[in-house]
Amino acid sequence: MRAIGFYSPQRIDAQDALVEIELPTPQLSEHDLLVRVQAISVNPVDVKLRASAHPPEGQARILGYDAVGIVEATGPGTRHFKKGDAVFYAGALDRPGTYAELHAVDERIVGRKPETLDAAHAAALPLTSLTAWELLFDRLKVPYGPQFSNHAILIINGAGGVGSILIQMARRLTGLTVVATASRMETIAWCREMGAHHVIDHHRSLEEGLKAIGIPEVRYVAGLSATDRHQESIIAVLAPQGALAMIDDPARFDIVPFKSKSLSVHWELMFTRSLYNTADLGAQGRILNEVGSLVDAGVLRTTFREDYGPISAANLKRAHATLESGRSIGKIVLSGF
Repeated sequence: MRAIGFYSPQRIDAQDALVEIELPTPQLSEHDLLVRVQAISVNPVDVKLRASAHPPEGQARILGYDAVGIVEATGPGTRHFKKGDAVFYAGALDRPGTYAELHAVDERIVGRKPETLDAAHAAALPLTSLTAWELLFDRLKVPYGPQFSNHAILIINGAGGVGSILIQMARRLTGLTVVATASRMETIAWCREMGAHHVIDHHRSLEEGLKAIGIPEVRYVAGLSATDRHQESIIAVLAPQGALAMIDDPARFDIVPFKSKSLSVHWELMFTRSLYNTADLGAQGRILNEVGSLVDAGVLRTTFREDYGPISAANLKRAHATLESGRSIGKIVLSGF
């Protein structure tokens, strides 16, 4: 089968930063599905690993996590899917990725593809939806349901992949007032389109931005990027006994200043359940099925923004370069080989 990977970490403009290779069909474990990949999306984790990971000598690492495809075969212990089913999922950090024609994945972290979306538009959703859902409901423990609340959430970098779906979930599945940050006209417009009540500029003081819209403090902050740069402002705008959940990797992060307000600090990594084979591993499949149902009901929408064409080394290099530029909005998708 065809796949795209890398043998050593390189700059994206290097000729062999990503290369096309031939690999045997994956072997299935007990709970695995063999999926023929129809579409994928590109995530910051892809870019980070391509630039820093060191595969064993002579072996290629296959990147990619988001995928939509059709089940070709099932392992002996599978119960939820059969050959021919259309599925979507975000894969696992410790297994070969989805930049491939065929991919093996544990069925417990797989959901049924939304019926109202084609493969490309569905591929934009899995990793970011899982991250946003877990951050909002598992880490911050925001009550599920659009009941009245006088609390607000500040989402730093609302126009990114996670921010785009987190805005929607916070707006439509909770009673929170949703404040997103963005800085360019197109990213501000995108955040509003996703459902943010307010948008403030993250290149300026977060405290001043919130005061200008009449919200001097928030109960929750989602730190999706540059959390270390915003740390002092986050502490300032969080209400006493509030909570921060972050997904980025700050170079430095001092937790001591969070003490006086009794603020809680959480990390969210969507891959934790699969990395540690947690007892609630199947929760990710259930979340994806719920997301799919909400999409089909018109409550949530895809965060698809651009289709970069067929799945190839050249198109993936272009997608990686766009993400590295820091100017991407929503999700970049590739479909077909």
